[in-house]
Amino acid sequence: MARKIGSRYTANQILGRGSAGTVWLGEGPEGPVAVKLLREDLAADQELVGRFVQERTALLGLDHPNVVAVRDLVVDGDDLALVMDLVRGTDLRTRLDRERRLAPEAAVAIVADVADGLAAAHKAGVVHRDVKPENVLLDMQGPLGPGGSHRALLTDFGVAKLIDSPRRTKATKIIGTPDYLAPEIVEGLPPRAAVDIYALATVLYELLAGFTPFGGGHPGAVLRRHVTETVVPLPGIPEELWQLIVQCLAKAPASRLRASELGGRLREQLPLLAGMPPLDVDEPEAVLTESADEPGAAEVGADGSAAEAGSPVRRGAVPLVPGHAPDSNRDTHTSMRVPGPDELDGGAHGTARAPRAAGAPRPGSARNRGAVRRRRITLATAAAVLAAAAGVATWATTDDPPTPPSTSTTP
Repeated sequence: MARKIGSRYTANQILGRGSAGTVWLGEGPEGPVAVKLLREDLAADQELVGRFVQERTALLGLDHPNVVAVRDLVVDGDDLALVMDLVRGTDLRTRLDRERRLAPEAAVAIVADVADGLAAAHKAGVVHRDVKPENVLLDMQGPLGPGGSHRALLTDFGVAKLIDSPRRTKATKIIGTPDYLAPEIVEGLPPRAAVDIYALATVLYELLAGFTPFGGGHPGAVLRRHVTETVVPLPGIPEELWQLIVQCLAKAPASRLRASELGGRLREQLPLLAGMPPLDVDEPEAVLTESADEPGAAEVGADGSAAEAGSPVRRGAVPLVPGHAPDSNRDTHTSMRVPGPDELDGGAHGTARAPRAAGAPRPGSARNRGAVRRRRITLATAAAVLAAAAGVATWATTDDPPTPPSTSTTP
C-alpha cells in the first residue's frame, strides 16, 4: 500500500527490510527514487533526528558517478527517511552468491570504482563505515567495463554514523559487520577513513577467493582474527596486486593506501589481469555460529534477537533496486561486545581461512568441524558405554547399588 513520505514523495512498494529500516520503491517530483525509511524507534530519538539534520549537507553534497546520490533527507512526524537515486541493477552480494567468485579483472575493476567513490566521500569528510558487498550496487543499464564488469556504486552513506550515536551504543559495543571490521574498530578506536580502505580490501579478497580473509564461525572469533592474524596469500594473482591487498589490510591504519591511491593502483593492474579466469581455490562451506566452542560476542539479528547457536549465518542485502530479497542478520548494525585485551592477546580460535586444494576441507570449516564433532560423539559414546559397563560391574559386586554422583548447574 502506498504511503506519503513528506510532501514530495510517495513510497509505493517495499523492496527490502534491514536492521535500520525499510527500503521502498518510491516516486518523487523528478521520477522514481529509492526511499530508505528508518525504524520508528530511531525516528522517535530526538538526538538522532538532530544528528540526521546535521548530516544533511554533507550527504547531499556527495556527487560522484560511483556513489548512489542522496537526493533528500525527510523529517516529517514519525518518518525519518533518506531519498536516493534508484539504481537499475543488482547488488554485489547477489552476484557473488551467484558466481561464487569473480574473474580478477572484473573484481579489480569493481573495487577500483568503489575506491573512486570513497575518495570523493573522504575528501568531503564522510567516512562510510560499512563497506561490504551488500552496499555495492551494480548498474546493469550502463556500458560494460573491464572484464565485463558493470559500473559499481557505493550506497548507504551516513547510515552507520546515524545509528551509532552515544545514547544508542556504549563504549563496550561495536557497530558494523564482523567480516569487514578494521582492527582499530575492534580495539575501540574512532573510525577514520582508513577503516573503509580495510573493508574494501576485504571485499576484493572475497571477490577473488569466494570468502573473506578473517571470517568464519562466531563473530567474537572473527573480531579477534582481525587483530591477531595475518592474511593468508592467494595463489595465482600477480605479486603487485597481492601486495596492494596486503598493504590495505595492514593492522596499522597509517600503513594503508588512501582511496584515491588505491583506485589508481588497481587500474594499473587491469592489463595484467585481462582474460585471467577466476582463481581455482576451494570455497569454505556454510559456517555455523558456535557460541559453545568459540566464546565471545553474541550475534544479534536484524530484529534484535540473538542468533541461535548452530544456525547458519545467512547472507542478504537491501539493495536500492526492485525485486530483491530482504536483509538478514549478517547486516549493517550488528551489535557486538568489544573483546577484552586478554581475549585479543590470546589469539583467535582457529586460523585465518587459507586457500586450499579443491575438495579438501578447510581447517575450521563446517565440513571439517562436522567430522570432528562426529569423532567426538563416537568417542563420547564409547566412553559412556565403558563407564556404564564399569558401573554395572561395580553394582553387581556390592550389596547396595551405587549412589548417583551429585550434579550442579551454573547460571
